[in-house]
Amino acid sequence: MSAVAQYLQHLAAERRLSPHTVAAYQRDLANLSELTAGRPLAELTVTDIRGAIVKLRGQGLAAASVARQLSSWRGFYTFACRRLGYANNPCNGLRPPKAAKTLPDILSPDTCAQLLDGRAGEDAMAARDRAMFELFYSSGLRLAELVGLDLDDVNLQSGEAQVTGKGRKTRIVPVGRQALAAIAAWLPQRQPLMSRGREPSAALFIGQRGARLTPRSVQLRLNRWALQAGLGQHVHPHMLRHAFATHVLQSSGDLRAVQEMLGHASISTTQVYTHLDWQHLAKVYDQTHPRARKKD
Repeated sequence: MSAVAQYLQHLAAERRLSPHTVAAYQRDLANLSELTAGRPLAELTVTDIRGAIVKLRGQGLAAASVARQLSSWRGFYTFACRRLGYANNPCNGLRPPKAAKTLPDILSPDTCAQLLDGRAGEDAMAARDRAMFELFYSSGLRLAELVGLDLDDVNLQSGEAQVTGKGRKTRIVPVGRQALAAIAAWLPQRQPLMSRGREPSAALFIGQRGARLTPRSVQLRLNRWALQAGLGQHVHPHMLRHAFATHVLQSSGDLRAVQEMLGHASISTTQVYTHLDWQHLAKVYDQTHPRARKKD
C-alpha cells in the first residue's frame, strides 16, 4: 500500500473524517505530485514545497485555498515521519499566504422571518422544507449535519436533537418551538413517501422517492424559497447557520454557549461572530448618535 493510501486510511479509520474530507486530502496530495512533476513525495524538499506554493499562487488560487493545500501536505508528512519512516517534513517552517479576513453574509432577523414565514405551498415537500429551514435557523446546523439526521436523532418532547458533526463528533443542540412544530407537521407527510423507496430510510428528511436528501437538493430548495419569499438575493444553508450564531450572540453575549451549539472545536472560529456583532453596533451608532451622524 502506498504512503498516500496509508495516510488516507488513517484519516478515515483513526481520525474518522468524512469521505468528503478524505477525498479533499486525496486531491490535495495528487495536486502536490502534479506540481512537483511526479517526483516521489519522500524525496521532496522545502524548496520543492515552496515552489509548489508559488505555482499555485501563479495559477490565481486564493490564499485561503493555498493555505488549505499546504495544511493537507503538512498533515501527510507529519504522519509519514511518525509512521512511515520519512526522514523530514519539508513543510516545516513554511507559512501559508495570509488571506484577507472576510465576514460571512448574514441575514437579519426580519429577513429570516420573511423567509421562514413565507407561503411555499401546502404539500408534503413544502412541509418538509419548512421543517428543514426552521431547524437550520433554530439550531445552527451545518448542511451535512442536517441531511445526516435520522428520525431517532430528534426528540420532540425534550426539544433537543443529537447532531453528528465534523470528525463524527456528536453534540446535543436545542430545537426551538417553531422548528419543533414544523417537524411535527412534516412527520405525518413523510410516512407515505417511505413506501416509494427501495428500502426504508431512517433519514428525517427524505425526497419524493423516499431516499435521504442530498446536500445539493437542500441548497436548491432553499434558494427557491428565498426567491418565492421575495428576498431578492441568493441564500445558501450556511447563511442560516451564520444568522443563528449572530442573533444568539447579539441577544446573550455568551460566546462559549454559541461555540458549543455550533460544534466549533476552537473558540477562535466562533469569534468571527463577535466581529459581526461589532459591525452591527457600529452601523447603529453611525446612524443614531448625534455626534456620529453626518450633517445633511
